[in-house]
Amino acid sequence: MENEAHCKKEIRTPSMDTVLVHGTVPFDPVTGAISTPIYQSSTFRHPGLGRTTGFDYSRGINPTRSELERTMALIEHGKYGLAFASGMGAISTVIKIFKPGDHLIVSEDLYGGTYRLFNEYYAKYGFSFSWIDTSNFNKVQEAIRPETKALFIETPSNPMMKVTDIRRSAELMHRRGGLLIVDNTFLSPYFQNPLDLGADIVVHSGTKYLAGHNDTLAGFIVHSRDEIDEPLRNVQKSEGASLAPFDAWLLIRGIQTLAVRMERHNKNALSVAEWLRTQDRVEKVFYPGFEDHPQHQLSCSQTRGSGGMISFYLKDPADVAVILHSVTVILFAESLGGVQSLITYPLVQTHSAIPEAMRLSAGVNDKLMRLSVGIEDANDIIADLDTAFARCKIEQGKKEKKP
Repeated sequence: MENEAHCKKEIRTPSMDTVLVHGTVPFDPVTGAISTPIYQSSTFRHPGLGRTTGFDYSRGINPTRSELERTMALIEHGKYGLAFASGMGAISTVIKIFKPGDHLIVSEDLYGGTYRLFNEYYAKYGFSFSWIDTSNFNKVQEAIRPETKALFIETPSNPMMKVTDIRRSAELMHRRGGLLIVDNTFLSPYFQNPLDLGADIVVHSGTKYLAGHNDTLAGFIVHSRDEIDEPLRNVQKSEGASLAPFDAWLLIRGIQTLAVRMERHNKNALSVAEWLRTQDRVEKVFYPGFEDHPQHQLSCSQTRGSGGMISFYLKDPADVAVILHSVTVILFAESLGGVQSLITYPLVQTHSAIPEAMRLSAGVNDKLMRLSVGIEDANDIIADLDTAFARCKIEQGKKEKKP
């Protein structure tokens, strides 16, 4: 007996890196295929009256999507996962668990499409929203009303990279019987797990880091609350925003390399951000990985990395067009989180739907650029920016020479 006890090995919980690769079902139990099959079928045969195999119609449930949803729940440390055709489809579904008359507090510094969805569509159905700098806890407290039912945050925020205290926000909402909803797109489950910190619902634009290759659209909801799972799934099924089987397979494949990609994004972003700080054409760089970032210590306490997103102010707005025209390794395109580095101009792209006064209050002005740092060689990314800045200097010189 002593020998048997001595020979027993402690059961080790797999690390995040391993879980990302294997998901919940590492191979098909029927064929042994180690790539999840794409069940490209809209409907499924019933074995008899009142009997099903668990699958009936792909708008409601599909085997490929089910494996993806289970994997997302696993890596976000939740009980339930739902996959949608876009991140906006996921956010729209979350709002439907509330009712007209309910009030939500929302990060003022967030993706412009979320603002458009809330303010232009759900506001006219009786929902009300307060747009607050949620990195300032006192402002969040002041915004609470008797009818406040949820706090919706992005952390880090898009594009100003502000960090909101997830733990304190969750405690505040729970004391009032409300929910904390966290958009975790920027850091992904690899660097941050909001449910572990008290959040009730996590949403993602799966298009970004989770898919990772700029080749598909997707969105996710992950949570652990039994009472809202059926309502959420009924919306998913009834409105038809569920993710298609092939796109679900692309997400499964993308998630398998999330760990190695996020580590490279993170490493590259820090190198690029530090270099940007040395440039005389740059006024300020926003990156949570800097020790002098206002919420750096908070970020370290609730994340495992700073991610691949950087925003920065140029000193001269005239440089914007020159940079966008000059970069070649970095691509001038919307979106983020893919293997390629992308640069955007939030004022006229991602945040154009937000009113000017609110944009300026949040810091989104004509000097702001947002950079999604890819997994290319960091030296090549820096050299590309260096060439673009040199072109800016040449163009400035030409203007100064004109009579």
